[in-house]
Amino acid sequence: MSATRSSVPVHDARPRAGTRAYRRTVVAMVAAAVATFAQLWSVQPILPAIAAGFNASAAEAALVASLATGGLAGFTLVWSGAADRIGRGRVIALSLCAATLIGGLAPLAADLPVLLALRTLQGAALGGVPAAAVAYLAEEIHPVDAPRATGLYIAGNPLGGMGGRLLAGFAADLGGWQWGIAANTLLGAVGLVVFVLVLPRRRDSGGPASDRGARPRPRGRLRAALTTRGLPALYAQALLLMGAFMTVYNLLGFRLVQEPFGLSQSTASLLFLAYTAGMLGSAVAGAATVRWGGYAVLLAATALMAVGLCGLVTTSLAALAATLLVMTFAFFAAHATASAWVGRRATAGRAQAMAVYTLAYYLGASLFSWCGGVVYDAAGWHGAVVYALALCALAALAGLRLRRLPDRP
Repeated sequence: MSATRSSVPVHDARPRAGTRAYRRTVVAMVAAAVATFAQLWSVQPILPAIAAGFNASAAEAALVASLATGGLAGFTLVWSGAADRIGRGRVIALSLCAATLIGGLAPLAADLPVLLALRTLQGAALGGVPAAAVAYLAEEIHPVDAPRATGLYIAGNPLGGMGGRLLAGFAADLGGWQWGIAANTLLGAVGLVVFVLVLPRRRDSGGPASDRGARPRPRGRLRAALTTRGLPALYAQALLLMGAFMTVYNLLGFRLVQEPFGLSQSTASLLFLAYTAGMLGSAVAGAATVRWGGYAVLLAATALMAVGLCGLVTTSLAALAATLLVMTFAFFAAHATASAWVGRRATAGRAQAMAVYTLAYYLGASLFSWCGGVVYDAAGWHGAVVYALALCALAALAGLRLRRLPDRP
């Protein structure tokens, strides 16, 4: 910690933890995270209603979720380039505004292809928030406190994802899938208003954010994002750990409705409440990184995630719930640590680096979790758990390249 403090210029006037500007920045970023991930994941619990409404198969209805995720991943680099030109705060506001407007049209879709097109566009619009948010915090918050602020922002991800899923489920019970999407569009609009009103006006902090002349050209920034020492290993954490995490959450519902549990679908959907542990994990990771360093926290979180995965083979519902909480806590601690580390390392192409990290994160969510489904079909739940453990082991191996890496270049 002393090394980190000594590397920070004495004149750095960026907000410190405990200041009003710091609190307002964190609140605004958490609001943006909630608005983003509530709208992104809101359709998961109402896919059966969407399938029934359009007389579609489960696989066709699932595209409503996966195409939005793909749109987000595909446009992160586009948004990161825009953030360098017009500013990260403006990009986040534009991203949420566009996504909320598109979300308002989604309940009016008359057929499934129209809904799929709107969800793809909405996911592409939402990509501006994860592409710019961590880079914004790394530039606008004092370097000593940036990991803590990033952890709190990441805590908004599971809060939005869990809240959006639960809100959609309750609203859909009242008025169909249209109400489920509309409720989260309204939540997104509230998050946008909070972000715009609360975020402090940008000022010359004396830190890197004000150093416009030193930035390389866009192609150079992308090259720096791909070649800066340590960044590829951090991207691997997003790819592999998210693949393991989403494998579990995509398949756990199937596990719970079958023997020996035999839960109803509505009861099984309450598993998303485990995301509360993710909020705690994200918040704890930021403070722990300041104290013990990024590598120690990342390694501990990956090991704890593996412990949680091992516990998921139990036939006790209480034990399964407990180990799911452990796994969720550990995953979001690892995610918060890795994403904040990317923001600190990527001084030359920070927005591009965060865009590549986000791309890896959602590629893991789509491709690697789909592979987990293939494993599940062939080898059952235990096979899927072993597959997720293998992804964690690969992440730990990739993380060895971070062992002697300082937090900053």
